[in-house]
Amino acid sequence: MLKGFRDFISRGNVIDLAVAVVIGAAFSTVIAAVVEGLISPLVAAIFGEPNLTAVGVFEINDAVFSLGLILDAAFKFLIVAAAIYFVIIVPFNKLRSLRAKEAAAAEEVIAEEVVLLREIRDELRARQDGGRTLS
Repeated sequence: MLKGFRDFISRGNVIDLAVAVVIGAAFSTVIAAVVEGLISPLVAAIFGEPNLTAVGVFEINDAVFSLGLILDAAFKFLIVAAAIYFVIIVPFNKLRSLRAKEAAAAEEVIAEEVVLLREIRDELRARQDGGRTLS
């Protein structure tokens, strides 16, 4: 049972996931600061409210409804998703594409070398056999 747990933990995916969670938490703090320091004042200037949660608040039978709270959560999600996409995903995909091109080019060079080595091998065999080629 412990061996299975050790194998699970030692897999690269678990380590990658742990690193991603830590980086995501740190990145979320940066995004929250951008929202609070830049976006919220812009919302205040546009809507005349201190933040987006104060927009669209109404009351029915002593129950308070806040459309702004939903809009605020959706807006923060979109900001985080856009930041992650443009700061992490786009550069990562570009790097992966470059690596794939390099790998394909390296395979092509290796393939050409293999063909050349086979030709040399066949020629050497032909010379050893006195001009006869082996199948």
